[in-house]
Amino acid sequence: MKKVAIIDYGMSNLHSVNRALEYVAGNDWQVVVTSDAQVVEQADKIVFPGQGASGECMRLLKAQGLDAAILKTIHQRPFLGICLGLQTLLTHSEENGGTQGFDIIQGTVKRFVQPLRDNQNHTLKVPHMGWNQVFQACDHPLWRNIPDGSRFYFVHSYHAQPDDPQYIAATTPYGHNFTSAIAFDHVLAVQFHPEKSQRSGLTLLKNFLDF
Repeated sequence: MKKVAIIDYGMSNLHSVNRALEYVAGNDWQVVVTSDAQVVEQADKIVFPGQGASGECMRLLKAQGLDAAILKTIHQRPFLGICLGLQTLLTHSEENGGTQGFDIIQGTVKRFVQPLRDNQNHTLKVPHMGWNQVFQACDHPLWRNIPDGSRFYFVHSYHAQPDDPQYIAATTPYGHNFTSAIAFDHVLAVQFHPEKSQRSGLTLLKNFLDF
């Protein structure tokens, strides 16, 4: 049986991610939540859901050897980053006075600068929280059976800005268009929470398992 490992570094509430993956996995996959770097390295696919502050996230990953496991495996097998799991892939984040990321994708994670306003000149709050549309920037298996402009659930104050736009797989409007998904090779990462995004989110998770 194939194994998908959900990385547990001690900050995320992983119950909803685990439950959503088990729901779409059927009998083909064993879904495991683990803080063991060796288990991550031996898994067929890896899911890295992150929440909280990026500085503490990177500290905890390093303390458990999970940073090395991510760097070792990310170019070898399918990887899905969720929320902070996307942001840590970039070079640097403005959060916590400046935090070094994995530098797998060159770019910066920036805080939404207020005041933010929508097309009707209404003030937008930070954090960006709730449902918003995701507009696909490329034809990718991640989007199979997901209509362009589908809504997903977001909770974040920072957003990724890759230096090279070729990595951008989707954008979302919130005061301005920001990167809400990236993709290259077999690395996929999304700013929204597919596990909280009902049918579209479950479809995306199934697409990742099928990818």
